[in-house]
Amino acid sequence: MNRVRRKVLSLAIGVAAWPLGPHVVRADTLPSRPVHIVVGFPPGGVADIYARLIAPPLQQRLGQSVVIDDRPGAGGNLGTETVAKARPDGTTLNLVGPNNAINASLYKNLPFDFVRDIAMVAGIVQSPLLMVVNPQVPAKSAAELIAYAKANPGKINMASVGNGTTPHLAGELFMMMAGVTMTHVPYRGADALDDLVAGRMQLMFANVGISSGFIRDGRLRALAVTSLHASPVFPAVPPLASVVSGYDVTAWFGLGAPKATPTETIAALNKAVNASLAEPALANRIRETGAEPMIMSPSELDAFVAAETRKWAKAVKFSGAKVD
Repeated sequence: MNRVRRKVLSLAIGVAAWPLGPHVVRADTLPSRPVHIVVGFPPGGVADIYARLIAPPLQQRLGQSVVIDDRPGAGGNLGTETVAKARPDGTTLNLVGPNNAINASLYKNLPFDFVRDIAMVAGIVQSPLLMVVNPQVPAKSAAELIAYAKANPGKINMASVGNGTTPHLAGELFMMMAGVTMTHVPYRGADALDDLVAGRMQLMFANVGISSGFIRDGRLRALAVTSLHASPVFPAVPPLASVVSGYDVTAWFGLGAPKATPTETIAALNKAVNASLAEPALANRIRETGAEPMIMSPSELDAFVAAETRKWAKAVKFSGAKVD
């Protein structure tokens, strides 16, 4: 487990240690049994960690146990399928994220339709990626990187943590919108960043928390942040949208429920999640990971996810990415 993951996991354990306080919300619309948050990725990963950050304060407000149920497989699809088929009573939730928006077009013949079968409940966190390069790359800005890439088509090796992942498709979206060609090299996990630091790769779209230490000690250079606004962690790094108009990519996580879940139950769950995220203790822990609390109504999150799904469909088509 790398040092960033250890740090984030320690934060999650700290939240889990909070005692149950007097903040329990009682309402007929809230679940009357323990709530399971189904995570479609292995324990100890980023998705699992954010689920464990929200669980203890949410448990306080619901007055029910909140259990993390890790069901990894097929890029998160196995977990989503489980929730899509679950009883729609608010006791089975899905940790949703960009993988769901991407998988809607990346995978063929899924046994569920994410937009049709999962109702959005609440956001949890949102974080930009950073466009980072090995210091041997001569570009000192995104504009210089684009010029360098156009003068050397295909010679920049872009690492990612796997085909169809957010860092991969963030790069594909950049190539599509900037009109440049780079060579994508998929890895499995942390090896991608290790090879970038070692100079075997030239560029990567990387998580803020994971790459921040390498940037601060000069082993990587951050050229741009992928969100429309600067990251609080690196406020001097400009948005990529200042050079590539309209470019906007964030990593995010939220909660979804089976589509037939009553709107009153979804509204009550949303209220409980948003109240948890507004607590300074949890908000500060989230910010320590390089992310920000993502407070949204169900309708706002629904519109956000629909836009994400459309955006990633274009990137998947452009990249020709396929998953067997």
